[in-house]
This record gives sequence, C-alpha cells and structure tokens, in this order.
Amino acid sequence: MEIRPIKTEEDYKAALREVSAYFDNEPTPGTPEGDRFEVLLTLVESYEARHYPIDLPDPVEAIKFRMDQAGLTPKDLMPCIGRLNRVYEILNRKRPLTLNMIWKLNQQLGIPAECLIQPPKLPLAA
Repeated sequence: MEIRPIKTEEDYKAALREVSAYFDNEPTPGTPEGDRFEVLLTLVESYEARHYPIDLPDPVEAIKFRMDQAGLTPKDLMPCIGRLNRVYEILNRKRPLTLNMIWKLNQQLGIPAECLIQPPKLPLAA
C-alpha cells in the first residue's frame, strides 16, 4: 500500500486521479482497498485545506442563507436581533451585529459564530 504525502501539485493531481477511480465503485470499508481509499481521501483533503482554503461567508450572507434554508422571514429574526427595523438594518448592512445578536443567532439558528464575528462586507456604492 505505497502511499506518499502530497507535496506538489503533480502529487495532488495523481492522487485525485486515483481517488476518482474509486468513486464509481467505492471499495468496502475495512478492506485493503477501502483503507487505501480512506487514506488517499484524507491526504487530498489535507492538501486542499492548506492550498485551497475556503473563506467563511460574510455574516449577512450567512444569515440570509440560513433564512433561505429554514424558510424564515425577517420577522422570524426578531427574537435574535430585535425590532423589525433593526433586522432590516442588519440585512441591508446599515448596522453591524452586536455580540448579543451574534450569540443569539448562533444559539437559536445554529449559524456558526466564526461566520458572524467577521466584519461585514461594505455595501456597493450606488
């Protein structure tokens, strides 16, 4: 089971080719082929995390995504943010989230705190 670390882009592409062959016919876990598949996936994921990191979403976009997922309206955010006009100020990027709002959005809606504590993107100039 000769598996080497992925150190270069060429190593990465070779590992992707090998892993992609397993997707059509995934090996049984616990078998030598299943173990090889699992180790290769771990190496590929590690390389991708180091070389192709995915940025966290903007706080407002994270809130809007959760609203869309759960079928929520701005009114449904009132327990987390406050009055309806405050909800719209947050959604329209006119006001930043407070620590209390972040905590409530995390606890009540399950939005990851690390997404919410980032500075929001500035609105586009008109």
